Amino acid sequence: MTVPLDTLKGLATCFPSGPELSGAGIAAAMERASERRTASALFAGFRALGLFSNDIPHVVRFSALKRRFYVTTCVGKSFHTYDVQKLSLVAVSNSVPQDICCMAADGRLVFAAYGNVFSAFARNKEIVHTFKGHKAEIHLLQPFGDHIISVDTDSILIIWHIYSEEEYLQLTFDKSVFKISAILHPSTYLNKILLGSEQGSLQLWNVKSNKLLYTFPGWKLGVTALQQAPAVDVVAIGLMSGQVIIHNIKFNETLMKFRQDWGPITSISFRTDGHPVMAAGSPCGHIGLWDLEDKKLINQMRNAHSTAIAGLTFLHREPLLVTNGADNALRIWIFDGPTGEGRLLRFRMGHSAPLTSIRYYGQNGQQILSASQDGTLQSFSTVHEKFNKSLGHGLINKKRVKRKGLQNTMSVRLPPITKFAAEEARESDWDGIIACHQGKLSCSTWNYQKSTIGAYFLKPKEMKKDDITATAVDITSCGNFAVIGLSSGTVDVYNMQSGIHRGSFGKDQAHKGSVRGVAVDGLNQLTVTTGSEGLLKFWNFKNKILIHSVSLSSSPNIMLLHRDSGILGLALDDFSISVLDIETRKIVREFSGHQGQINDMAFSPDGRWLISAAMDCSIRTWDLPSGCLIDCFLLDSAPLNVSMSPTGDFLATSHVDHLGIFLWSNISLYSIVSLRPLPADYVPSVVMLPGTCQTQDVEVSEETVEPSDEMIEYDSPEQLNEQLVTLSLLPESRWKNLLNLDVIKKKNKPKEPPKVPKSAPFFIPTIPGLVPRYAAPEQNNDPQQSKVVNLGVLAQKSDFCLKLEEGLVNNKYDTALNLLKESGPSGIETELRSLSPDCGGSVEVMQSFLKMIGMMLDRKRDFELAQAYLALFLKLHLKMLPSEPVLLEEITNLSSQVEENWTHLQSLFNQSMCILNYLKSALL
Repeated sequence: MTVPLDTLKGLATCFPSGPELSGAGIAAAMERASERRTASALFAGFRALGLFSNDIPHVVRFSALKRRFYVTTCVGKSFHTYDVQKLSLVAVSNSVPQDICCMAADGRLVFAAYGNVFSAFARNKEIVHTFKGHKAEIHLLQPFGDHIISVDTDSILIIWHIYSEEEYLQLTFDKSVFKISAILHPSTYLNKILLGSEQGSLQLWNVKSNKLLYTFPGWKLGVTALQQAPAVDVVAIGLMSGQVIIHNIKFNETLMKFRQDWGPITSISFRTDGHPVMAAGSPCGHIGLWDLEDKKLINQMRNAHSTAIAGLTFLHREPLLVTNGADNALRIWIFDGPTGEGRLLRFRMGHSAPLTSIRYYGQNGQQILSASQDGTLQSFSTVHEKFNKSLGHGLINKKRVKRKGLQNTMSVRLPPITKFAAEEARESDWDGIIACHQGKLSCSTWNYQKSTIGAYFLKPKEMKKDDITATAVDITSCGNFAVIGLSSGTVDVYNMQSGIHRGSFGKDQAHKGSVRGVAVDGLNQLTVTTGSEGLLKFWNFKNKILIHSVSLSSSPNIMLLHRDSGILGLALDDFSISVLDIETRKIVREFSGHQGQINDMAFSPDGRWLISAAMDCSIRTWDLPSGCLIDCFLLDSAPLNVSMSPTGDFLATSHVDHLGIFLWSNISLYSIVSLRPLPADYVPSVVMLPGTCQTQDVEVSEETVEPSDEMIEYDSPEQLNEQLVTLSLLPESRWKNLLNLDVIKKKNKPKEPPKVPKSAPFFIPTIPGLVPRYAAPEQNNDPQQSKVVNLGVLAQKSDFCLKLEEGLVNNKYDTALNLLKESGPSGIETELRSLSPDCGGSVEVMQSFLKMIGMMLDRKRDFELAQAYLALFLKLHLKMLPSEPVLLEEITNLSSQVEENWTHLQSLFNQSMCILNYLKSALL
């Protein structure tokens, strides 16, 4: 029996034959592969968004080459440099090991101190010098020509030479008598510095001669700020009481005094554009503007920042004031009004309090909406900071505020947003964002295009209790309806265009407990709600009728629906996760492993991954098709929110006590990632949060790098298992056309005989064969060689025949089979034709060939070659087989063996085809 060779085309390698294989070996290999991986294999820290400033005073520099001012602000372990003209980000410095505690700058370098070390940065980015010598934390830096002065909290002052990094002078002060709190180099005072103390006294030193020139007794109040006035010998001194003393240090004479009732003076600056105005900052966020000629307060900039003014600087000969504060804001004010008040010109602002919720907005993955405890709703761009925008604070009565012109809107602001839902489908027509607020029953609408709060506050009219609040919101994919769940168990539907109430689910209430989550499918056919009583309910969206109810094992905490796939994720109070299919309304996956409350979840765009963040400081990625945990990593701060980009390129997270949004790049998009299940005893490592600039790469020698299983190339064995039918790796041209060689030779027959070349060949002659080899030059040692043909040479047997004869003795046919594999179709036909006695072979050799085919079928290797060789053998020698009893018996055994193997394969083929046809046609 011969097998059709076309049927075998395209088969891969394995078909199960016999009993089922055990998965213990595969599981053990996966477990060994996961032992070495401790960091995240899917996500790598990219950068942080929404960080612009902290409580460290900014530094203003002037570039003589570009004739521009630049302002440098600190953001944790790095600093940003902005162009004042457009407030565009120019550079981000490399990260340092600790948070920066103070900064200073001269015309060439930026100095940043972290801990008891400080470094000099060139080109606003690279560390070129590092100075070590302090034992306490550095809190003051003062550039001094080719030197830099540093002061630590133990009041130890060290003067360094910048380029040699050598210590020039060290001064030690007694903290109980003179604890340095401010430092200044008075203008035109050569080699002299002025030091202010927390005890109130001031000292003038000559650092070249190391002498104390004069001690000012002070005003018995701690000095908080020192600033050079435009006039020579005049210095402004800020005190703890809120006083600003304008003092002449040459004659030790106080020229004038000012007082602010907002607390200690945080910073001082003078206008140098012809107006005698001084600005003083306060811990309340207010700025006082003082006229130095009339010696009076001319204006107040209230609420310039929501926190203390960290630093303020008037630009040289320009009516511009640069301010920054711990509220994560950098602002530039211009003084062009007739009364001398400042108006906001440009700003860069992020959230001033930790975030409460973040979600990607739109389908391009370029905007992230974030709500914060400061009550604002903002949009951050992942492309460029110039696309950031703030939707502002929510106001209880926006029209009343506009009508009365209230300056202080703190009393009419809405509480912080706890949850929100957004849809961009109808953003140009009406509001597309719905948000619920902390402790409020009504939900506010927001307009993304107008960047403002919307026109409606959605709440049911019949509610009389004051303790009822909105707990869950969702907006339909069409953008027409909003679904709001309340703590009383009621779920209401509102029209986003008109704000009209469009009905409620259930007769009185949808749930007996507080509503924990609401979701609407992509076609507005099904609404899913869940309550604290542990029930999950499916409703008809149009007629509000209950369709189905599912009882959960524990009270749900978070519910998330992936609309494209209809997969519903539920985070329960017992720290487990349940995944349901909303079509079958059954639980399809259950995950456990978190050791704390689950704060948020996110689906990947294709619905294959479910990413969860919990209070145990871990972010876990679950693979839904396999039902396994494929990635897990720990963070030094607990993640509060996670959101996956609609394009799948980034994962956005927010964390406890952090003001920024942290982006993690999806490694699987640009690298090969092994998604092997993690073992049950997998211990993840702590991954640092990404900064605003990528961390410097650490060079690791090749000897210290341990090879991981993901780096080692996998070598597939020739046969995975002895019970699996395996094909050879030979191309089809070696075996597919063996039965049609006569037709091929006839088509390829040359029309005319080849001509002898007139001259020597251009190419070196080669020996015919699959492996190209050069022909050795003929050596004619005997010029009188006989021309009589040696018949013994013609009758010599081929290597293949000799190996078959050896196989009859030792029953080993591997060498003979390898010779056939190395031959081409014509060579194979020649070898098989020469097996017959008429062509120099014998019956024993033919018997040995049939035994070789039987051996190939028994081992289930080279399956298609065995079929092709057997088919060609039968075509060439079919007439003489019945006349030889030995061959007839061998071919009979071989026929039953071939039929048995092929019957098993055909049944598997038929079974697979039936399943595929059923999946194509059946209605699931």
